[in-house]
Amino acid sequence: MTLNRGTSLLLNIGHALDHMFLLIFATAVTSIAIEFGFARWEDLMPYSAGAFLLFGIGSVPAGRLGDLWGRRSMMLIFFFGMGGAALVCATVQNAWQMAAALGLLGAFSSIYHPVGIPMLVQHARKPGTTIGINGLAGNLGIAFAAVLTGFMVKYIGWRAAFVAPGLLAIVCGFVFMRVTPVETESPAKRKGKAAVSLPPEILARLFLVMTCAAISSSLLFNFTTNGNGQLLRERFTGVVDDPAQLGIMLAAVYAVASFAQVIVGRLIDRYPLKLLYLGIVLLQIPMFLLAAHAQGWVLLCLQAGFMVAIFGAIPFTDAMIVRYVDDAIRSRVSGMRLAVSFGISSLAVYSLGPAVKAAGFTSFRG
Repeated sequence: MTLNRGTSLLLNIGHALDHMFLLIFATAVTSIAIEFGFARWEDLMPYSAGAFLLFGIGSVPAGRLGDLWGRRSMMLIFFFGMGGAALVCATVQNAWQMAAALGLLGAFSSIYHPVGIPMLVQHARKPGTTIGINGLAGNLGIAFAAVLTGFMVKYIGWRAAFVAPGLLAIVCGFVFMRVTPVETESPAKRKGKAAVSLPPEILARLFLVMTCAAISSSLLFNFTTNGNGQLLRERFTGVVDDPAQLGIMLAAVYAVASFAQVIVGRLIDRYPLKLLYLGIVLLQIPMFLLAAHAQGWVLLCLQAGFMVAIFGAIPFTDAMIVRYVDDAIRSRVSGMRLAVSFGISSLAVYSLGPAVKAAGFTSFRG
């Protein structure tokens, strides 16, 4: 049995929305800081850390409920909850209200990864390719956040940047309810084995490796996706100052880098994971060292380079879970791994503003 096309499409759209919502604030933070009376955007940035913390720790109960209660039901909560939380974000009047609203957004956004991805790959014949396409969708959501927020900030205001995708998420929820069949039994009650069976001690070691890999990937992901907009603004001062144009440029970087996940996903289906992962991680080092001191259009090219390396590393942990973990417990294992990696990586968001304020982007990225 495979998912119908409508469900698969909506699961990929859900991934795009998941990443898009969490980066609207980071893209619009300069305008929000001005309205809330902050002299610098760096001072407001730590208020979003709670969203990313809840994005991590919320994965544990989300994964458990996905396995024991049902993935379809949890995805409905995801769509409607994300939409409602985004509308709440559009109504806040100060920094602490924004922190609370973003925390609510983070809590609902935590549902997708431990529930949506296992639901998408549970019957996939080529899981690497399926994960790669899903990763492309998620990262195009990041690109869309840059474009949408840039234009909304310029022509309507930052609040509209939360309203429009919020309404879209609610619409997706109703469509998902209609096109996705009701589950006759929860994943925990279905019989299914991992593609590769491992003894418990090896599986525990694998989980440790997956978690460490996920922590490093999540830290880099949060550092870059939350800081790239401000880095681009700083390094293009006097060259390009229009927020809408900067949003398009950043979206182009993310769009180019997103296709790395499709390529990596196809490679995962054909070649050993170890060598592929090592090559992509090693590519990150020179890209970051060069980007730390680059300016203008050279920086834009290097941004595309290090984002290719960061996005390209993401599919490996999901591919390992699909290959070595039974579907009956896949959401719970994914949830525990995500809770540790995303929970720790929320420190990246909390420290981004103060670190850049104290030392600048050059020292921070170097």
